[in-house]
Amino acid sequence: MKLRLKVCFIVCMVIFAGIVQAKHIVGGVMSYQCLGNNQYRFTLKVYRDCAGGGAPFDSPAQIGVYLCGNTINCVSLNQKSTYAEPDVLVGDEANIPPPVYPCLTVPPVVCVEEAVYVFNLNLPKSVNSYHVVYQRCCRNNTISNIIDPENSGATFAIEVTPEAQQFCNSSPVFNEFPPTLICANEPLNFDHSASDPDGDQLVYELCAPLLGGGPNGTPGNPGNAAGCNGVVPGPACPPPFSNVLFAVPGYSYDKPLGIGSQISIDPVTGLLKVKPSLIGQFVVGVCVSEYRNGVLLSQVRRDFQFNVTNCEPIVNAAIKNDEIVGNQQFVVNSCGSKVVDFINQSSPKSNIFSYEWHFEDGTPQTVTSLNSTITFPDIGTYKGTMIVNKGTVCADTAIIFVNIYPDIKADFVFDYDTCTAGPVQYTDKSYSEAGKIENWIWDFSDGSLSSETNPGHEFNAPGNYPVKLKVFDLNGCSDSLVKNVAYYPVPPVIIIKPSSFIGCVPANIKFINESYPLDSTYEIIWNFGDGGTIDAVSPDHLYNIPGIYDISINITSPIGCKTSAVFNKLIKIEPSPTADFDYTPSDPSNINPVVTFQDASKYAVSWGWDFGDGGKSFIQNPIHTFKDTGMYSVTLYVKHQSGCLDTLTKILDVKPIITYFLPNAFTPNGDGINDEFKGKGFFLGMENFELSIWNRWGEKIFVSNDPNDAWDGRVNNQGNFVQNGVYVVKVRYKGSRGDEFQLSGFATVIK
Repeated sequence: MKLRLKVCFIVCMVIFAGIVQAKHIVGGVMSYQCLGNNQYRFTLKVYRDCAGGGAPFDSPAQIGVYLCGNTINCVSLNQKSTYAEPDVLVGDEANIPPPVYPCLTVPPVVCVEEAVYVFNLNLPKSVNSYHVVYQRCCRNNTISNIIDPENSGATFAIEVTPEAQQFCNSSPVFNEFPPTLICANEPLNFDHSASDPDGDQLVYELCAPLLGGGPNGTPGNPGNAAGCNGVVPGPACPPPFSNVLFAVPGYSYDKPLGIGSQISIDPVTGLLKVKPSLIGQFVVGVCVSEYRNGVLLSQVRRDFQFNVTNCEPIVNAAIKNDEIVGNQQFVVNSCGSKVVDFINQSSPKSNIFSYEWHFEDGTPQTVTSLNSTITFPDIGTYKGTMIVNKGTVCADTAIIFVNIYPDIKADFVFDYDTCTAGPVQYTDKSYSEAGKIENWIWDFSDGSLSSETNPGHEFNAPGNYPVKLKVFDLNGCSDSLVKNVAYYPVPPVIIIKPSSFIGCVPANIKFINESYPLDSTYEIIWNFGDGGTIDAVSPDHLYNIPGIYDISINITSPIGCKTSAVFNKLIKIEPSPTADFDYTPSDPSNINPVVTFQDASKYAVSWGWDFGDGGKSFIQNPIHTFKDTGMYSVTLYVKHQSGCLDTLTKILDVKPIITYFLPNAFTPNGDGINDEFKGKGFFLGMENFELSIWNRWGEKIFVSNDPNDAWDGRVNNQGNFVQNGVYVVKVRYKGSRGDEFQLSGFATVIK
C-alpha cells in the first residue's frame, strides 16, 4: 500500500514532537527523470537498520529545493509561491534480502529495510543548477570507519545542471543494491553499474559519502531539531555539503574498508571488486558521472554500508596429514611402505556428494571413493589432489604432497641380574635404510625417559614394565618397539619395623616391611615366634602370652628369587594387670550420695581413680561423696610392677529421689498443735506439683502448686472452717527425670 504525502515549498513541514534519535541510517541515493515541459520526477531511496531499534522512516520526508549560481549562492525555492507543491510517494517499506553465497554459510546478522519516495517538481530552464536535497540524522552507531557515527547524519542530493536542463536529461539509475553483508577474506565481485535512458557515457568512481543533519533535538542534545544540525532538517539545507570524517589513519573514501582490505571499481563497467580483511560495519560511497559529448550532465552519489563478518565455507577439502604447508596443502609421509592409505577429513559431509583423488606418479591414478589407498612405484616425492564436488560452483581442492621414504626399524636388547636389585642395561639395535639413527626416545613406563643411545635404568619398584623405544632418522621417519621387562629382584637387605619392642599383654603390633624392592606379588612369610604365621607385606599380630619372641621372614619373588632373615629376641611381652572394681551402695542417690569403691583388679601394684565429677583418689579402696545427681563415668587405672597399665570405666548413676507423704488427719482448732494439713518428704527436683482437696459432693475446696503449702481447714484457706469429716486428697507431680507420680488419700478434719 502507498501513501500520498506533501512536501511544502513555502514553509517547511511541522516536525513531530518527541522525535526519536535515529541512529539507524545505512545508506541512500537520489535520481531524477525528465518528463518534458520542465517537469521532473525524482526518486529518493533511503535504507535503515531495521534491527537497531532506531526511529522509523520519515513520513513525510523533508525535501529542500534550491537554485544555485554556485554552491555558496543558493536561493531556496521552498519560499517561492509560483511553484506547485510536489507529491511525495512513500513506497512500501521492504526488507532487503540478504545475499546468497552458494559456497559460504553466512550468519544472519543484519536487517536492512528500504523506503522509496517519488515526487515531481516543475523546474523551469535556468542558467543555474537546481539542487534537490534530503538530509537525516543519524547513521548506524556501530559503523567502524567514520568518526562519531551516532551523531553524523547523511545527505542524499542530486544536481540538475543547466546542461541537463537544456537536453531534458534523465540521470543514471543504479541497477542493483550492494549486498548487505560480505564475508571477510573472501573476494566479492559486484556489478555496481547503472542504466542511463539517454545512452550517455557513464564513468564510475569511489567517492566520499556526505554529512547532513546532526543530533540537535534529541534527548541530551537540546536545540532545533529542524535546523541544519537537527535530527530532521526541514527542509533539508543547501550546498555546499561536507564529506563524512573518516577515522584516520587507516580509512579514507578510496580505502573505506581499512588497510589490508582491497576495494576498487572499474570506471567503465562499474564492476566493484572487494576483499575485506577487517570485521565491522563500513560506510562506502560510489559515484556515477554522466557525460554527453564530453560535457558533464549529472552525478549520482550512492551512500551505503558494508557489513563484514566471518563466513564459513560450505565445504572444506582436507585429509589426515603429517604437516600443513600452506592453504589446503597437506603433506603425507610414508616410511618404508609404498602403499599409502589416505583418510578424508573434508567437511561437512552433508554438503559433499562427490570425491576425486588424482596422483601423477608416472602412471596416473584416479580414485572416486571417500578414502583411497594408492601404491607408489618407488621412493620419492609425489603430488596429487583431492577434489570435492568437482565441476560445481562449490568445489574445493586439497593439494597433497606424498613423501615415500626408506624403511626404519626399532629394536633393542636388555640385560640385568634378575634376582639382585640394580640397573637394567639397554642396547639399541635399530637401523634405517636412509642412514644412521638420529634420535632415540626411551620410555621406561615409570615416568622416566631417556634420549641416550644405550641407557641404563633402575626401577624404583618391582613389576612388569613395557619399555618403549622410538627412533628417528634424518627424514623424520620413526618406528617404535615395546618389550616387557620383568623386574622382580629380592631385597638385598631385609629391613623391618619395629627394630625392637617391649610391651604388655595383649600387644597388637604393626610390623612394617621397609625392604626394597617388594610388593604384594611377592610371597612374604612371617613367623612371629609364638606359633603365628602369615603371608603379607606388612602385617599386624596380637601377642596374648608374656615372653620373648624371635621374628623370621622368608621372601620369594614372582620369578622364584629367594631371601630370608631372622631377628632374634625382637619382641618382649610383659604381663599386664586387669582392672576391675565394685561399689556400694549399688544404687546411690541424692539421699545416699556416699559411695565406697572396692578394688577387684589382678596383678596391680598402684591405683588411680577418676570419679567423673572432678574428684580423684590414689588409694586402693576409696570412699567418695557425689555432690549432685547424674550419670558419672568412674575410671580405675592400674599398673603392673612391669609398668604395664590397664583401665576400666563403669557408669555410676546417682539417682535423684523425691519423697512425698500425706498425713490422714488434722485438728484446725487454733491450739497450735496439728492445725494444718501438709505433705512431708524430700521435694528437690520436683516439677509440675499440684495438691487438691475435694469434699463429698465433688467440690474442689483447696488447690496449691507449692509442695510446701498447707491447708488450714477453710475453703481455699479463706472464710469459715469446713465441717468435721473426711475429705479426698489428690497429689500429682513430675520427677527430675520426667517420671510422673500420682498419690491419693484422705484428710480427716477434727475440731
